[in-house]
Amino acid sequence: MAAAAGLTRWLGSRWAHLDGPHRLTGVDLARGLAVMGMFAAHLVALPAFDAAGPTTWVDVASGRSSILFAVLAGVSIGLVTGGRRPVSGLALRAVRARLMARAAVIWALGIVLIATGVPVYVILPAYGILFLLALPFLQLPARTLFVIAGALAVVMPFVQVLLDDLPLWHTAPGELVALVIGWHYPFSTWIAFVLCGLGIGRLDLRSARVGGMLVLAGAVLTVIGYGLAAGPGPVSGYGAAVWTAAPHSSGLLEVVGSGGFALAVLGLCLLVCRTVLRWVVVPLRAVGSMSLTAYTAQLVVWAIVAAVVLGDPGDLSGFRALDPFWPMVWSTLVACTLWAVCAGRGPLEWGLARLTGAVGRAARLER
Repeated sequence: MAAAAGLTRWLGSRWAHLDGPHRLTGVDLARGLAVMGMFAAHLVALPAFDAAGPTTWVDVASGRSSILFAVLAGVSIGLVTGGRRPVSGLALRAVRARLMARAAVIWALGIVLIATGVPVYVILPAYGILFLLALPFLQLPARTLFVIAGALAVVMPFVQVLLDDLPLWHTAPGELVALVIGWHYPFSTWIAFVLCGLGIGRLDLRSARVGGMLVLAGAVLTVIGYGLAAGPGPVSGYGAAVWTAAPHSSGLLEVVGSGGFALAVLGLCLLVCRTVLRWVVVPLRAVGSMSLTAYTAQLVVWAIVAAVVLGDPGDLSGFRALDPFWPMVWSTLVACTLWAVCAGRGPLEWGLARLTGAVGRAARLER
């Protein structure tokens, strides 16, 4: 009887990590959807989106999943730095040290994943750099963060075209630099997504009103961005490079449209998890609670299977021909759910928390 009671308490503590009162389940759901979107973008040859053709709607994952990740990175930074009440003093110094350590580890992990030879643009190096760039903004209120993010979103696409056109990127050293800094997700423009997420993290995310506002604001921005993209515009040259909503273009209309899409998805997830549907999406929430582990595991499994079956982890078309998407999706959903219920925090998340926690404690002790 005592053993059964102990087991019940142990499982309850693990379940509390996934569904406890401290957990923002809607954020986990949004992260889980972002992971699944990245799987689709990596593992499926996505057709061009056509509103009249439902079979093409899966293209919604192209580009938008990574932007959702960037916004959620900002939300995470906002939450760990105090949420609605930003930390200060020694606590701020400790959390800055933790974020710097987290950035370094994530960047290094990204370099390791690139070295596997899997033919995808690994987002983690850019993620690490974006964490560092967010540090000076940690004590700003939500309204100021939204203003800065909005200004960057409007201005930086005009600059990004010039940066992308630098001769450096067409050289061998430039290609290496692009991989190392994650230039496929250029921090110069993508910092706008992170700062927007940081501002969201300063709001009351348990409020239905906030969730509804995110859905509304996101929908408006999505309509504006993609609506303008559907109309006439420059067909070539600098103007066309700026005035585009093409995935991974960092064009003005992509930044507005896909940024808005990310806000709407997050708001909808927050609202869904206020209803009974939160139980239906537990597997997706489990994936979102350990998104770093899920993302990394996907690429490691890919590298191993492609090397064994195809003899080349870089054979993208050959690997996609194996139809890996649904096996990857179902195995990830099952594995993450079982791990969350039986062990709690994901393995990489646990290790990262231990490391950054030690760094934060050391920073507090420094004089």
